[in-house]
Amino acid sequence: MLLLTGATGRVGSALLRRLVAERQPVRCLVRDPRRLGPDRVRVQIALGDLGDPASFRHAVRGARTVVHLAATERDQPHATIEEVGGVATWRLLRAAERAGVEHFVFLSALGATPHHRARMLRAKALAEDAVAGSALRTTTLRCSFVYAPGDRRLALLDLLSLLPAVPVTGGMARARSQPVWAGDVADCVAAVLAREDASQHVVHEIAGPETFSHRDLVEVALRARGRPRRLVALPSGVILRGLGGYGTLAGPVAFTTRDEADLLGSTMLSAAGPAGAEALGVHPRRVAEVLGA
Repeated sequence: MLLLTGATGRVGSALLRRLVAERQPVRCLVRDPRRLGPDRVRVQIALGDLGDPASFRHAVRGARTVVHLAATERDQPHATIEEVGGVATWRLLRAAERAGVEHFVFLSALGATPHHRARMLRAKALAEDAVAGSALRTTTLRCSFVYAPGDRRLALLDLLSLLPAVPVTGGMARARSQPVWAGDVADCVAAVLAREDASQHVVHEIAGPETFSHRDLVEVALRARGRPRRLVALPSGVILRGLGGYGTLAGPVAFTTRDEADLLGSTMLSAAGPAGAEALGVHPRRVAEVLGA
């Protein structure tokens, strides 16, 4: 039995489709099974979420492998970014150790450090340390900027493209990443599951074949939608303060938040480029190929 968290996310939904197609026994830790779509009748359901550690005990029972993909780029109604991204990983590891899980696979991010400006990347760094110190056999995949057609960030860009000019932060021109399609990341996770690494703790860096500034990536995505627009760079401080106030007023339904904007100003690079994915037998696609630009 494989326990999957984040099954409704960008990477998790792609991985779940593959696992179901291969008829692998999967249990999904979810708040709302309806978000799994038709696959909800093909998997076991463990009701709960990362903010509810009491749900972990049932979720890991009988599991040989845990694939922990769930994370958040914004505070949730009942849990902060740090609780979901950092503390919950530590708690899930402890539950997995007690249950006799054999392999723990964790999805992290390139550039994560304990002192990073972006809260999610700080939380990921703390989680990475917990994974590396576990008694379990673990695999960490450190990914560059992960995207998928139709994801929430591209949906927001669609909305902004209705304006005659699209605002971007100054930090987006400086921050660089090697964008990697969620489907390719899912294939990397599947490759890890099929391998039997002798090492106790393995780390793979997963990145796409191209390097973009996040400003350049916005331009590519706009062209792919057939809506090329002029980009207007605003001071990062102005946008971040504005989003902070907007987030306070809008709450959980905010289109975007200050923390998500911080991520877009974060560099996420691998010196080896796509070599980490290629070592797993996956050849990451170019952004234009995925988005149809």
